[in-house]
Amino acid sequence: MDERTLKLARRAQVNEVTEKLVYERLAARCKDAKNAEVLRSIAQAEGAHADFWKGHTGIEARPNRLAAAVSLLRARFLGLTFALKLMERREDLATRFYGELAQEIPGLAKIAADEDEHERQLLAMLDEERLRYVGSIVLGLNDALVELTGALAGFTLALGDTKIITLAGLVTGISAAFSMAASDYLSSKADGDELAGKSAVYTGVAYLVTVVLMILPFLLSGSKFLALGLTLAIVVSIIAGFNYYISVAKELDFRRRFLEMTFISLGVAAFSFLVGYVLKGVLGVDA
Repeated sequence: MDERTLKLARRAQVNEVTEKLVYERLAARCKDAKNAEVLRSIAQAEGAHADFWKGHTGIEARPNRLAAAVSLLRARFLGLTFALKLMERREDLATRFYGELAQEIPGLAKIAADEDEHERQLLAMLDEERLRYVGSIVLGLNDALVELTGALAGFTLALGDTKIITLAGLVTGISAAFSMAASDYLSSKADGDELAGKSAVYTGVAYLVTVVLMILPFLLSGSKFLALGLTLAIVVSIIAGFNYYISVAKELDFRRRFLEMTFISLGVAAFSFLVGYVLKGVLGVDA
């Protein structure tokens, strides 16, 4: 093995022992017995990967503790499934170099393919509550983005003061959040869902959080048009962040979902702004 190949093999070995450490730590603090067993199985697989590389490098690699700490924090705050799938997605070292290393290390390509497939199957077995209710979160988030974006755009033109716009937006948003949560509860209950209450909570909380973030610019800025511009930027950021999360956690297409939600939300805002402009002229309101 030449010097460059040895260096790449050592990097791969460090990556494997780091992931083994992450999976072991996550398994130790996981309260769900099924998920903990899955994580221990993946940790064993990563240990086997590390042993494979050790047989070729001849060294005992130490894990990258900073990278491990970042992964553990990500799992704590963003969810287990998202953190692990993002970690696996970023394992481009294997896809970039395994083909080249396979020329010098017999059997590497097949071993890597078999082990990667095994890990994907194990990750698919993870059961996380927040992903079971992703439909409810989408309902609350999307409804808030579409309805409140349009309402705030209309209020911005029809009303004169940012404080009045804030008041109107908060009343509209909070009322709509409770209404949406109640509708979700009744719909889920009618479908025989025993956890209808929890589904409604996810919908309502997603709606309320979105409302608060969208109203903030009107609370902090004295210019209603600047506040509207900032709100629209926040809307796009929320859409991008949420869809990136879902695209990783549920392995969906980010670009299509992001463009669809952005087009709908901004389209409604533009239409509402136009409606506000027309109604202001028709009713003779000077605000």
